[in-house]
Amino acid sequence: MKIKVDMPTEELNQEIKKLIQDAWEQKRELPFECKIFDKEPVEVHNHLSGRSCMLEPDAIAVYDSIKGAELIGEYDIVRKGVTWFRKHFPKEYMILLD
Repeated sequence: MKIKVDMPTEELNQEIKKLIQDAWEQKRELPFECKIFDKEPVEVHNHLSGRSCMLEPDAIAVYDSIKGAELIGEYDIVRKGVTWFRKHFPKEYMILLD
């Protein structure tokens, strides 16, 4: 998609940012329904190894869901989330979930 703008306005800049954000969110389908709260990448720590990595907002939502599902024994969610992580974030998977 190409957008040509002669005189950008703040309103137009906001629309462009929203289009970019929407396109970004659509590139990775989530493994299950979960709420994405973050807008920017966040550093997440593995409390066992002490290692950390930056995660995109969709990955944070899936990671949090995996950890919550582990606590309550919802292993179908854990399996789906881990599979999704291995596919889309293999390095981060090795740091946080392996």
